[in-house]
Amino acid sequence: MKLFAVRHGQSAFNLRHLCNDDPDRPGGDLTPLGRSQAEAAAQQLRTQSIQAVFCSPLPRTRQTAAIMGARLGLPAQVEPRLKDIHSGFDGQPVAAYLAAIAADPLRTRPVPGAETLIEHQARVDGFLDWLAGQSYQGVALVAHEETLRVCKARGERLALAAVVGTPFANGAVYAFELAEAPARVALPRR
Repeated sequence: MKLFAVRHGQSAFNLRHLCNDDPDRPGGDLTPLGRSQAEAAAQQLRTQSIQAVFCSPLPRTRQTAAIMGARLGLPAQVEPRLKDIHSGFDGQPVAAYLAAIAADPLRTRPVPGAETLIEHQARVDGFLDWLAGQSYQGVALVAHEETLRVCKARGERLALAAVVGTPFANGAVYAFELAEAPARVALPRR
């Protein structure tokens, strides 16, 4: 199966450099540039055999997926497991979150109740495991930068540590082959 992973179009939170992982927080809509980026992604995917569009429940991904789905003639299906990493820094500067996890970005839980990157990977991989078992030839997935890092690690058979900090542009399309779940290698405990 071909997985076309798209980072949502630019949002108001992107412009303000703020974390947002709460779907109910107002103010996370696409900017005019973000809507144009979603249109461009849909145009790029028109020649592919896309049979389904999935997205995170956050407004910026739902809006991006709705624009793309309308152009592709497919409904956007909301998938909770694609939600952005629960950083514990919702509404706070991205720089503060990155500073909080800098010592160990894979395992740091910056505040009680937040998700580590390894936990985020497990959640996203649960969805990708399910998706790999479906009969789609091509799927568009609209999500967040951390989620696209998990897709890259899975699609290119890389360790999660190898993709930490890899940038993904708003509205850009990234293609990966989605195979059955790879064998998971446990990370050593610290």
